[in-house]
Formats: sequence, structure tokens, C-alpha cells
Amino acid sequence: MSSADRPRDVPPVVIDAPAKINLYLHITGRRNDGFHTLDSLIAFAAPFDRVAVAAAPALSLEVKGPFAAALTPSSCDVSTAQNLVETAARRLAELAGIVPDVRLMLDKQLPVAAGIGGGSSDAAAALRALIALWQLTPEPAALSALALSIGADVPMCLHGKTCFAGGIGERIDPAPALPDCALLLVNSGISLATPDVFRARFGSFSQSARFDQNPRDAQELAEILAERGNDLEAPALSLAPLLGDVLQALRNLPGCRLARMSGSGATCFALFDNDSVAVRGAEMLRAAQAGWWITPSNFVSANF
Repeated sequence: MSSADRPRDVPPVVIDAPAKINLYLHITGRRNDGFHTLDSLIAFAAPFDRVAVAAAPALSLEVKGPFAAALTPSSCDVSTAQNLVETAARRLAELAGIVPDVRLMLDKQLPVAAGIGGGSSDAAAALRALIALWQLTPEPAALSALALSIGADVPMCLHGKTCFAGGIGERIDPAPALPDCALLLVNSGISLATPDVFRARFGSFSQSARFDQNPRDAQELAEILAERGNDLEAPALSLAPLLGDVLQALRNLPGCRLARMSGSGATCFALFDNDSVAVRGAEMLRAAQAGWWITPSNFVSANF
């Protein structure tokens, strides 16, 4: 089916793509195919990339925003948001048996290759936006399989809510509600390729560390997370020692309850009791590190 055969009165669809934060990340094993299994508490946070889709004569992609330059065709590989957004459109159209006649627009506000799932979140937002634009009703199992075919983090981003992730990222389970607290996201400008970080990892595997209690506040959440860790933090530090400076700078901020790297790096986050403390920390850090990406944040649910 081409665009000429589909409804003409569907307006453009815009979906926000939040940052994905691994509050803890345990590597629990390695499959025969080489993929690692994990146990992770996934949360989503502002700020957002933004994906817009509109009917068009042919498939096209426009990228803008402060991190658009990192997604130019000459710099893209299969892990980048540009390819993932395009791939999402092509594979969803193939699943639906239609021609992907659509204009894709990506406003890239999140750093690239930064451990906060920007590309995966963008792909998930593209899927949701295109489902609305094309008025599709895909079977949940088929949509989940499609998401996993794009990337291991895409299913959790498609879920868009706080969850535990298992398997290679495709097994999504409910998680306790997170408390009302604040975050500070910091990236020093380092890009880390996930395969490189996994290759640098050595040692035994960790156990799953899920919990049932609902943390009351930032302090209790930090206490729970302190009993867990990010198994990719040490290998990332071996590849990019500057990460240690970022983590120490966050831990030195007044009111910081916990500081940790997200995903495979290089973005780090800190937990604070409230927005005012996090904003004050951001101001202090910006005064000392003018070149870093420093963003006060809050937990969110994707607007799916």
C-alpha cells in the first residue's frame, strides 16, 4: 500500500524520546551467540529528543538540534539514532505491508553514544509515531520482536516506563514506583562504543538484584542502589579515565545522594532530594566545567 492509498487527513505526529537511565546494571551471563544477559532497573528522564513524522511522497529524514552533527551520514554506523529511526520506519512498513512514504524529523537534544539510549529511544518514538500516523494495530508480540530486531534497548524504550529489564534487554517486568526526586545528568563529551566497553569487561558475572519495596524518597532510593552497581562502569573507566573525574565531581556536590554511570557510558547521573538542590549543583558544575553537557532532570514516563 502506498501513501496514495492511505488516509490523507492524518496530521503529523510528534513523540518525545526521553533519556534512558540504568539505575543499576548487572551483567548476569553471556549467551552462546556472544550477547550478554543483564538485570537492570530502567528509568526514563528529561530532557528529550523529539521525533516527528508526516505523510510524504517518499521516505526522508531531517535531523536538527545541538547533537545533529554527530549523526551526519559520514559519521553514522548501525548504533546511531539516524540509522535506527530510518530502520524503524522501514521495518514497521514491511511488517504492515505498506510503502514507507514518510518524512522523519529528529530533533537531537541528547548526546550520541552516551549510555542513555538516545538512538533506541528515538527508534521507539518513531515506531509509536508511525503507528499513529499510519493508523496501524500491530500485534504486541510482533511489535516487540520488531523492536528487538532494531536494537536490544528498543523494547524497554518502547515500554517507556520504569521497569526491570532482563535477557539481553527484551524481557520487561514491572518495577516499584520511583520517588519524587531530582537528577543531574552529566556528559563530558566522551563517546564510548558499547561493544568496546563489553570487550574491556572481565571477571565473574553478577546476580540479579531486583527488589520489591517502593523507596520513599531519594535517600532510600540511593541506599537501595548503593547495594547494587553498574558492571560496565569499571571497563568504561579503563577506556576513558575522565569518567572518574565526572563521577567525583558529582559526588562532591552538596546534597548528592548517589552518583553513577548510566549504561555503557559516558553519561553519569546523580540523585538529589529535589529540583532546587540539583539546579544548584548544575550551576556549580557549569562554573567549573564549561564544556560539559550538564542538565538537571526528573524521572518521566514516555508520552506514548
